[in-house]
Amino acid sequence: MNPTTTRPGAEHTDRPADVTAAGRRRGGSSARPPRSSEGRGYSALHHIILSIWALLVILPLLWTVYTSFKTSQEILTDPFGLPAEPQLENYSRAWTEAKIGQYFANTLIVVGSALIIVMLLGAMCAYILARYRFPGNRAIYFGMVAGLTFPIFLAVVPLFFVLRNMGLLEGRMGLVGVTLSYVAFALPFTVFFLHSFFASLPEEIGEAAAIDGAGDFRTFFQVMLPMAKPGLASLAIFNFLGLWNQYLLPLVLNTDRRNYVLAQGLVNLQAQQGYKVDWGGMFASVVITVIPVIVVYVIFQRQLQGGVGPSTNK
Repeated sequence: MNPTTTRPGAEHTDRPADVTAAGRRRGGSSARPPRSSEGRGYSALHHIILSIWALLVILPLLWTVYTSFKTSQEILTDPFGLPAEPQLENYSRAWTEAKIGQYFANTLIVVGSALIIVMLLGAMCAYILARYRFPGNRAIYFGMVAGLTFPIFLAVVPLFFVLRNMGLLEGRMGLVGVTLSYVAFALPFTVFFLHSFFASLPEEIGEAAAIDGAGDFRTFFQVMLPMAKPGLASLAIFNFLGLWNQYLLPLVLNTDRRNYVLAQGLVNLQAQQGYKVDWGGMFASVVITVIPVIVVYVIFQRQLQGGVGPSTNK
């Protein structure tokens, strides 16, 4: 008999222990070590805290929504009860009589225009500062960063006189003045946010575009900007939320009632409740103001959660 021949089935029982252990280390065994009691306790505490935080955010929003369908008498007598009959006219009254519809249109014009301008200018500025070296490059960048630390309330009074002397606070031109102010105060954050993004893109991409005959503008708009879509999407959401909820700038600069934005309209409507009680219309106005923010977040939540790392996928 050949001495190297083994009995049938012996290859499974006579395998060295170290080989079997190595197989387990390489993932051969699917068994997972049990979680410690400390880890389970930490996870439970983590979920409890997040659940409490979610309730603190969701419950006031739900209360505002169903309160907007109640009459003023129901709101004052039973503030936490459900409406006996939904009052849809609260929304029509808020849209027309409280002029929320006009304020909503003004806000869309101002925020939409400012968002487009600041995203375009901010992306171009961040790209130049990140990819090109010239005298004063770092000074401009740090000047932009310093703008993040400048309090708005220190600049609103000088800004008011500057815009008034330029004729950008009179009549419908007041919307132009507010739009430019929004752009100025959102630009530093936009540049700071996108600078590191463009700086992390490989140099070979720009060199390949130059070899193919693309100029600077074509390289930026057709190559670099599409690669920055994740960062641009997240940044657009942040800027939208900040500009939509802006109150101090329009309060000082937007003095014409025809040009009021939603924040000013809500404050004005709340101040009138001492003379003309319409709490149902006021809550309906709040819901109308919140709806665009929720819609934007629901649509772009994946971009917001996906991070801002550069994407090189075609």
